Amino acid sequence: MAKKIKLTRPELKRFRDALHRYERYLPMLKLKQAQLQQAQREIARRFRTQEQTVRKTHAGIREYRAVLSDVSGVAIAELSKPEEVIISKRNVAGVEIPVFDEARFPPASYSLFGTPSWVDRTLEDHRRLSREEAELDVLREEFKLISKELTRIIQRVNLFEKVKIPEAQEAIRVIRIKLGDEMTAAVGRAKIAKQKIAKAALSSIDRPTEDEDADTATQEDRSP
Repeated sequence: MAKKIKLTRPELKRFRDALHRYERYLPMLKLKQAQLQQAQREIARRFRTQEQTVRKTHAGIREYRAVLSDVSGVAIAELSKPEEVIISKRNVAGVEIPVFDEARFPPASYSLFGTPSWVDRTLEDHRRLSREEAELDVLREEFKLISKELTRIIQRVNLFEKVKIPEAQEAIRVIRIKLGDEMTAAVGRAKIAKQKIAKAALSSIDRPTEDEDADTATQEDRSP
């Protein structure tokens, strides 16, 4: 263990409390990790689907790219740019992520009679492409936010599992061994002290007192 610990009962309690917190919090982190991983997979699936949709729309537009040079003065590119992308928010495992709602475009002001019919179709397709690309950008941001939080949670799970919990368990083991040794030594000293007291008491009983010695001497003097 890198950090030196105090081999005391208060320190033992501190590590036990810390271990209890880690073991209680770890399942919550793992649950959040699982939720984020599920959300990440779902967003990735939606992102791939949206990419395919964008590519399909691009391919459809390329079919009539040749006629785009003659749009009868209609600013297709400008009219196809969203004025506003409407985004709401939702919470996924404690992470607030954006959700694409809608893309709003500027009003298209041009003569319906003075422009070819395909101009309407061209503008509609380009706006659909812009809308799909805006949704793809939002999905990309969703994936980024979820992945960032998932990385943080995985780091915390690894910290608890591989560092904090093992450190607390090892500290508890070392302190318990030390306190156990101290208790054993204290019990041993108590036994030795008890034995000494008992031996001293026994010696005092076996040794004659001065009065007993005097009585014995008197009786010997009176003997014939």
